[in-house]
Amino acid sequence: MKITDVLILLCIAMSIYAWSTGSDLAFSVNALWNGDYFPLITAIFVHANLLHLGGNMIFLYIFGSYLENDVGAKRTALVFMTGGVLSFIFSIPFYPGAEMLGSSAAIFSVMAALVLVRRPGFSFEFLSPAGPIVIVYLIFNIFSIKNGATGNVAYLSHVIGFLIGAVFGAKWNKKWFESLVYTLILLAVYILIYNYLKNMI
Repeated sequence: MKITDVLILLCIAMSIYAWSTGSDLAFSVNALWNGDYFPLITAIFVHANLLHLGGNMIFLYIFGSYLENDVGAKRTALVFMTGGVLSFIFSIPFYPGAEMLGSSAAIFSVMAALVLVRRPGFSFEFLSPAGPIVIVYLIFNIFSIKNGATGNVAYLSHVIGFLIGAVFGAKWNKKWFESLVYTLILLAVYILIYNYLKNMI
């Protein structure tokens, strides 16, 4: 079984446990100041509801599987857990009174690492839309922050997670800038193809 599958199963199991028992496993600054460090881990795996869980697990399965194929199980788990924990901690100044939960920021770390470790070339894996989708989703989150989007989505935590994952990706691929440039070019190509097909219909 791949580590990505294990992480997904943990998210499902922990979420169901929290929903069925009413346990508060979310991360909060109050818990941290009181010396309760356990939520730093549990909050990564617990989700608010079925929609939150399902959406995140789809993203984790797609991008986690890609990354695991490239860098292996241990590195995938490392970037996921590190991104999740540090995103909670670094988000404290921006969401001081909030309770945070979910694997979104951890998944963003996985996504960023994937973009930078991909080896450019004419392979199906590189030419897949996975890399361009990451860039589009990052841009969406940045614009959401810029436009002052409100609600229960911690967009800034997602960007923090992305930056953490980018550090890993750059470390694991010395030619990370080349990979990023090729991914941006690939995104432009996909946009052109989309616009062409849209105009043809």
